[in-house]
Amino acid sequence: MKKTAKRLGLAMLMLMIGLTGFAQVKSDYSKEADFSKIRTYSFAGWQQESGDVINEIDQKRIQNAIAAELEKWGLGYKEDNADAVVTLFAVVDTKTSRSSYTNFNGGYGYRGRWGWGAMPLTATTQYTEYDYRVGTLVIDMYDNNEKELIWQGVISSTVKENPKNREKRIQRRVAKLFKQIPIEVVK
Repeated sequence: MKKTAKRLGLAMLMLMIGLTGFAQVKSDYSKEADFSKIRTYSFAGWQQESGDVINEIDQKRIQNAIAAELEKWGLGYKEDNADAVVTLFAVVDTKTSRSSYTNFNGGYGYRGRWGWGAMPLTATTQYTEYDYRVGTLVIDMYDNNEKELIWQGVISSTVKENPKNREKRIQRRVAKLFKQIPIEVVK
Protein backbone atom coordinates (compact mmCIF):
# COMPACT_ATOMS: atom_id res chain seq x y z
CA MET A 1 0.00 0.00 0.00
CA LYS A 2 2.81 2.41 0.90
CA LYS A 3 4.60 1.64 -2.38
CA THR A 4 1.45 2.38 -4.35
CA ALA A 5 0.97 5.71 -2.56
CA LYS A 6 4.61 6.65 -3.19
CA ARG A 7 4.36 5.71 -6.86
CA LEU A 8 1.13 7.67 -7.24
CA GLY A 9 2.71 10.68 -5.55
CA LEU A 10 5.78 10.44 -7.77
CA ALA A 11 3.59 10.11 -10.88
CA MET A 12 1.60 13.21 -9.89
CA LEU A 13 4.81 15.16 -9.27
CA MET A 14 6.20 14.17 -12.67
CA LEU A 15 2.92 15.12 -14.34
CA MET A 16 2.93 18.54 -12.67
CA ILE A 17 6.57 19.12 -13.66
CA GLY A 18 5.79 18.08 -17.23
CA LEU A 19 2.82 20.43 -17.43
CA THR A 20 4.72 23.43 -16.15
CA GLY A 21 7.66 22.87 -18.48
CA PHE A 22 10.06 24.10 -15.79
CA ALA A 23 8.96 27.70 -16.27
CA GLN A 24 9.52 29.98 -13.31
CA VAL A 25 6.97 32.71 -12.81
CA LYS A 26 7.28 35.52 -10.30
CA SER A 27 5.37 38.70 -9.74
CA ASP A 28 5.29 41.69 -7.45
CA TYR A 29 2.93 44.60 -7.08
CA SER A 30 2.64 47.94 -5.33
CA LYS A 31 0.60 47.68 -2.13
CA GLU A 32 -0.40 51.34 -2.53
CA ALA A 33 -1.88 50.88 -6.01
CA ASP A 34 -5.66 50.87 -6.31
CA PHE A 35 -6.32 48.12 -8.82
CA SER A 36 -10.08 48.67 -8.58
CA LYS A 37 -9.70 51.86 -10.64
CA ILE A 38 -8.04 50.05 -13.52
CA ARG A 39 -10.56 49.14 -16.21
CA THR A 40 -8.57 49.62 -19.43
CA TYR A 41 -5.05 48.88 -20.64
CA SER A 42 -2.83 49.60 -23.62
CA PHE A 43 0.48 48.26 -24.85
CA ALA A 44 3.44 50.66 -24.91
CA GLY A 45 5.31 48.10 -26.98
CA TRP A 46 8.51 46.15 -26.64
CA GLN A 47 11.83 47.48 -25.42
CA GLN A 48 14.12 47.95 -28.40
CA GLU A 49 16.58 45.17 -27.45
CA SER A 50 13.75 42.61 -27.36
CA GLY A 51 13.51 42.57 -31.14
CA ASP A 52 17.02 41.14 -31.29
CA VAL A 53 16.08 38.02 -29.30
CA ILE A 54 12.43 37.37 -30.10
CA ASN A 55 10.82 37.43 -33.53
CA GLU A 56 7.71 39.42 -34.46
CA ILE A 57 5.52 36.30 -34.61
CA ASP A 58 6.35 35.35 -31.03
CA GLN A 59 6.02 38.97 -29.91
CA LYS A 60 2.48 38.96 -31.27
CA ARG A 61 1.74 35.59 -29.62
CA ILE A 62 2.87 36.96 -26.27
CA GLN A 63 0.83 40.15 -26.65
CA ASN A 64 -2.26 38.12 -27.60
CA ALA A 65 -1.80 35.84 -24.58
CA ILE A 66 -1.45 38.86 -22.27
CA ALA A 67 -4.50 40.54 -23.83
CA ALA A 68 -6.55 37.36 -23.34
CA GLU A 69 -5.58 37.19 -19.66
CA LEU A 70 -6.27 40.88 -19.04
CA GLU A 71 -9.69 40.52 -20.66
CA LYS A 72 -10.41 37.60 -18.31
CA TRP A 73 -9.78 40.03 -15.47
CA GLY A 74 -12.31 42.44 -16.97
CA LEU A 75 -9.88 44.94 -18.47
CA GLY A 76 -10.62 46.29 -21.92
CA TYR A 77 -8.09 47.37 -24.51
CA LYS A 78 -7.92 51.10 -25.21
CA GLU A 79 -5.36 52.56 -27.60
CA ASP A 80 -5.08 56.00 -25.95
CA ASN A 81 -5.54 57.21 -22.37
CA ALA A 82 -5.90 53.74 -20.87
CA ASP A 83 -5.83 53.34 -17.09
CA ALA A 84 -2.80 51.03 -17.27
CA VAL A 85 0.07 50.74 -19.72
CA VAL A 86 1.84 47.42 -20.32
CA THR A 87 5.49 47.30 -21.41
CA LEU A 88 7.34 44.18 -22.46
CA PHE A 89 11.01 43.22 -22.38
CA ALA A 90 12.67 39.94 -23.36
CA VAL A 91 16.22 38.69 -22.92
CA VAL A 92 17.83 35.36 -23.78
CA ASP A 93 20.92 34.06 -21.99
CA THR A 94 23.06 31.08 -22.95
CA LYS A 95 23.78 28.76 -20.02
CA THR A 96 26.03 25.72 -19.79
CA SER A 97 25.06 22.48 -18.11
CA ARG A 98 27.75 20.10 -16.93
CA SER A 99 27.33 16.57 -15.66
CA SER A 100 29.54 13.60 -14.95
CA TYR A 101 29.01 9.88 -14.65
CA THR A 102 31.50 7.51 -13.03
CA ASN A 103 31.43 3.80 -13.84
CA PHE A 104 33.21 1.45 -11.43
CA ASN A 105 34.45 -1.96 -12.63
CA GLY A 106 35.95 -4.73 -10.62
CA GLY A 107 34.82 -7.50 -8.36
CA TYR A 108 35.62 -11.08 -7.53
CA GLY A 109 36.37 -13.86 -9.98
CA TYR A 110 38.82 -16.24 -11.59
CA ARG A 111 42.02 -14.50 -12.65
CA GLY A 112 43.75 -17.19 -14.68
CA ARG A 113 47.02 -18.47 -13.20
CA TRP A 114 46.49 -16.30 -10.11
CA GLY A 115 43.34 -18.27 -9.26
CA TRP A 116 40.29 -16.89 -7.62
CA GLY A 117 40.29 -13.53 -5.92
CA ALA A 118 39.52 -9.88 -6.07
CA MET A 119 39.78 -8.18 -9.43
CA PRO A 120 41.43 -4.79 -9.74
CA LEU A 121 39.01 -1.91 -9.29
CA THR A 122 38.89 0.57 -12.16
CA ALA A 123 36.86 3.71 -12.53
CA THR A 124 36.08 5.71 -15.65
CA THR A 125 34.39 9.08 -15.60
CA GLN A 126 32.54 10.62 -18.52
CA TYR A 127 31.92 14.33 -18.62
CA THR A 128 29.10 15.90 -20.60
CA GLU A 129 28.66 19.58 -21.31
CA TYR A 130 25.97 21.28 -23.35
CA ASP A 131 24.69 24.78 -23.89
CA TYR A 132 21.05 25.77 -23.63
CA ARG A 133 19.18 29.04 -23.81
CA VAL A 134 17.03 30.57 -21.07
CA GLY A 135 14.53 33.21 -22.07
CA THR A 136 13.16 35.77 -19.63
CA LEU A 137 10.07 37.85 -20.31
CA VAL A 138 9.40 40.88 -18.10
CA ILE A 139 5.89 42.36 -18.15
CA ASP A 140 5.49 45.74 -16.44
CA MET A 141 2.15 47.40 -15.80
CA TYR A 142 2.15 51.12 -15.05
CA ASP A 143 -0.63 53.29 -13.70
CA ASN A 144 -1.04 55.73 -16.59
CA ASN A 145 -2.33 58.56 -14.38
CA GLU A 146 0.30 58.27 -11.63
CA LYS A 147 3.09 57.16 -14.02
CA GLU A 148 4.19 54.52 -11.50
CA LEU A 149 4.95 50.83 -11.78
CA ILE A 150 2.09 48.93 -10.12
CA TRP A 151 2.74 45.31 -11.16
CA GLN A 152 5.61 43.33 -12.61
CA GLY A 153 5.59 39.75 -13.82
CA VAL A 154 8.61 37.69 -14.85
CA ILE A 155 8.60 34.39 -16.73
CA SER A 156 11.86 32.44 -17.16
CA SER A 157 12.08 29.21 -19.11
CA THR A 158 14.35 27.23 -21.37
CA VAL A 159 13.91 28.23 -25.00
CA LYS A 160 12.71 25.45 -27.25
CA GLU A 161 13.94 25.95 -30.80
CA ASN A 162 11.17 23.81 -32.26
CA PRO A 163 8.14 26.08 -32.89
CA LYS A 164 5.70 23.17 -32.52
CA ASN A 165 3.25 23.95 -29.70
CA ARG A 166 5.03 27.26 -28.99
CA GLU A 167 1.77 29.22 -28.97
CA LYS A 168 0.22 26.87 -26.39
CA ARG A 169 3.35 27.02 -24.21
CA ILE A 170 3.25 30.83 -24.31
CA GLN A 171 -0.45 30.89 -23.39
CA ARG A 172 0.07 28.43 -20.51
CA ARG A 173 2.97 30.34 -19.04
CA VAL A 174 1.31 33.74 -19.32
CA ALA A 175 -1.87 32.32 -17.74
CA LYS A 176 0.20 30.90 -14.87
CA LEU A 177 1.78 34.31 -14.31
CA PHE A 178 -1.49 36.21 -14.40
CA LYS A 179 -2.94 34.04 -11.63
CA GLN A 180 -0.72 36.19 -9.40
CA ILE A 181 -2.13 39.58 -10.45
CA PRO A 182 -4.01 41.35 -7.61
CA ILE A 183 -7.15 42.20 -9.60
CA GLU A 184 -10.47 40.57 -8.84
CA VAL A 185 -11.98 38.68 -11.75
CA VAL A 186 -15.03 40.38 -13.25
CA LYS A 187 -17.78 37.79 -13.61
